[in-house]
Amino acid sequence: MTELVKGRPMDTTGRMDKEIRTYDLLEQLEIPFERVDHEALATIDDCGEVDGILGVEICKNLFLCNRQQTDFYLLMLPGSKPFKTKELSARLGVSRLSFAKPEFMEEFLDITPGAVSVMGLMNDSEKRVQLVIDQEVLEHTEVACHPCVNTTSIKLSVRDLLGKFLPAVGHEPVCVKL
Repeated sequence: MTELVKGRPMDTTGRMDKEIRTYDLLEQLEIPFERVDHEALATIDDCGEVDGILGVEICKNLFLCNRQQTDFYLLMLPGSKPFKTKELSARLGVSRLSFAKPEFMEEFLDITPGAVSVMGLMNDSEKRVQLVIDQEVLEHTEVACHPCVNTTSIKLSVRDLLGKFLPAVGHEPVCVKL
């Protein structure tokens, strides 16, 4: 694992295009970010050491859908906060949410399990995914997530996420208190 650095990597050899496109968009939007490269992190439980380096807890990002698989949601909540499907379903007025199939995640967000991130919304040109953010995430000044791959984590301001990134990708979040 490396240390925290500002901005994109100087050498992009071996990095996936979707990661580089994330950095391109953040730079185009003049959103400063810090980054740490690390081994692949498959679950939020694997992120403890990276959280320490970033100085902020990586958000838990869950890709969900309704029973009919017609409505899709990306939920951001604090990494340590437990998720209760029934509670979120009630808050959104949706019956029985469940985890969406990886195929939908790849099709709509160009990301794979283990790399789910709000940054994937830049790939949702058809606006098929509704972003849902737990209120607790918005109470912090910074947010951490993956840049569409799970071998790097980035940190940026909540203000830039809400005020620059989401408007640029055409997504307005629904905020809930879980």
